[in-house]
Amino acid sequence: MQKITLNEAKIRLDELLTMVVLGNDVIIAKEDGTAFKIVPLSQPYPKFGSAKGLVEIGDDFNDPIEGFEEYMP
Repeated sequence: MQKITLNEAKIRLDELLTMVVLGNDVIIAKEDGTAFKIVPLSQPYPKFGSAKGLVEIGDDFNDPIEGFEEYMP
């Protein structure tokens, strides 16, 4: 486990993230005593366009909604 200050973490962030990916624990400590642990996400973050083809919009999407007539221009 590596424990470093917030100022040091700002300078070495890329290196610290690599350490976490390799399975090391990294703790960032602030001057007031609070501490934070960097952890990897359990799944990769979705990429733009990864849901293409999974969502369908009905033909009536732009039709007025019943009961909302008073809000229509």
